[in-house]
Amino acid sequence: MSVKLWLRACDLETDKKSKRAVLRKALLSVPGAVRIWKAAVDLEELEDAKILLGRAVECCKTSVELWLALAHLSPYAEAQKVLNRARKAVPTDRTIWITAARLEETAGKQHNVEKLIQTGVKSLRNNGVEINREEWIKEAERAETTENIATAQAIIRTILGEGVETDDRKSQWMEDAEASISHRALGCARAIYAHALTAFPSDEDIWLEAAVYEKGHGTSESLDNHLAKAVKYCPRAEILWLMAAKSQWTEGNVDGARQILAHAFTANKNSEQIWLAAIKLESENDEFDRAASLLKNARQEAGGARVWIKSVHLEWVQGKLDDARELLGQAVEQEGDEPKLWMMRGQIEQQGGNLDGAREIFGRGRKKCPNSVPLWILSARLEMAAKNYTRARSILERGRTINENCDELWLEAVRVEQACTSNTSSTSKNIMAKALQDCPASGRLWAHAIFMEDKPARRTKSVDALKKCENDPKVLLAVARLFLSEGKNKKARSWFMRTVKLDPDYGDAWAAYYKFELQHGDEDRQAKLIKHCANADPRHGELWQSFTKNVEHWKKPTAEMLAMAAKATVDLR
Repeated sequence: MSVKLWLRACDLETDKKSKRAVLRKALLSVPGAVRIWKAAVDLEELEDAKILLGRAVECCKTSVELWLALAHLSPYAEAQKVLNRARKAVPTDRTIWITAARLEETAGKQHNVEKLIQTGVKSLRNNGVEINREEWIKEAERAETTENIATAQAIIRTILGEGVETDDRKSQWMEDAEASISHRALGCARAIYAHALTAFPSDEDIWLEAAVYEKGHGTSESLDNHLAKAVKYCPRAEILWLMAAKSQWTEGNVDGARQILAHAFTANKNSEQIWLAAIKLESENDEFDRAASLLKNARQEAGGARVWIKSVHLEWVQGKLDDARELLGQAVEQEGDEPKLWMMRGQIEQQGGNLDGAREIFGRGRKKCPNSVPLWILSARLEMAAKNYTRARSILERGRTINENCDELWLEAVRVEQACTSNTSSTSKNIMAKALQDCPASGRLWAHAIFMEDKPARRTKSVDALKKCENDPKVLLAVARLFLSEGKNKKARSWFMRTVKLDPDYGDAWAAYYKFELQHGDEDRQAKLIKHCANADPRHGELWQSFTKNVEHWKKPTAEMLAMAAKATVDLR
């Protein structure tokens, strides 16, 4: 009688006693049938199941499944013996060795785990088994899912270099780490990074990748410990010092951050990055005198336009406009090709009401930095504020002549026409048509063009925009806002989500999305959005930067910026 027939006969019985009787007869007929042994074991209580499995492994010595089942039901010492017998019976199966390692870990004997895995790999190789690293890594990830972290990491350390060419080790191991992270096997990923750093202790890239991992998946303590080691092995890696200081700062340990930056200065003399980090630390903790002293030294030691910009900014945010002007005068003599200095100088004059002075400075700045688009736009906006539309047009035309195919200057030209009440909408539409001819793939222009149309034509325009700029966040945001204006809130939310996922650095999208949730979402959605925006820490977006670059808001956290930008986001009709 075949195994299938015996099992079918067992299924036809309705009580356990009759089922057992059928299976006992079956085992007399086919004692080597693993499936029948398993069915018989399933009908027994714990102790009887162990006795039955003891017989089963004698009859089916090559069944790894039965050996493992018997080990699972046995206490620690017995299980060890069972697995030793299993290894002798089936010397080519890796799961027996891995189960033995997990047994040791569960019993609290982690010191035995690594040796078992290493011995297992050696034994399997001696028995002609090919060691497949991908399969072993999967085994490590499976071990982690059962919380056998020591076993998982021992497998990683033992197997990671298997079959990998020396020159390929770094790239392969980084791929392995990324794969483990994607599989949520975080302990395996940590072991891969640790192994890689053992092989490449002075590799800045690996230390950095591992630091990013710890920041995203570890604790503040694990990140701090990792970075402390990183800067010892890579003392010239500025980014690692900066991460270490920022980690301390975000935890509220300002003195700890200062100490790290002091050590960083010793290892990286005249590093502009480290000077700027130290200055930011002091200024954002209201230690303005310390920051000013550091900036003075930085101007002498490190120099550079960024140091001058920070120097001016510090005076500006404190309202010391005369000091800021004096510094700017010195700065443009040394760094006259830096457009931000000219922009700051003009904006400070404009803030003080000196429009003629601002106009003159912006003009000088354009001559020095003719390829700085923001300078041309600031100049045009100064004239628009004074309602000198003809002069604004002229500035933008000259800017486009020098900076060809510049969508930002075209968009500003459209806005000039829209602001000029004496013009009809056809004028701005004609400018937009020329702009799209010159910059046919500009998401910035297409997004604006959608809402220049009458309501019935906007949907068609949005389809054209998506065809030209399928993955442009500005176009996706415009489509989201179009759905919102049509009352299609579900679709609007979906497109807002797509936009911030595509470009989490685009602050305008976060602001519009948050305003939508304030109007149509609940508190839970709003709280989650604030958290995600803070994690993304967006830096770009026209509306967004109008707040983040405003000196009045220089210390405000992302959540406050988000609220202000959302409030300023215009509802579309």
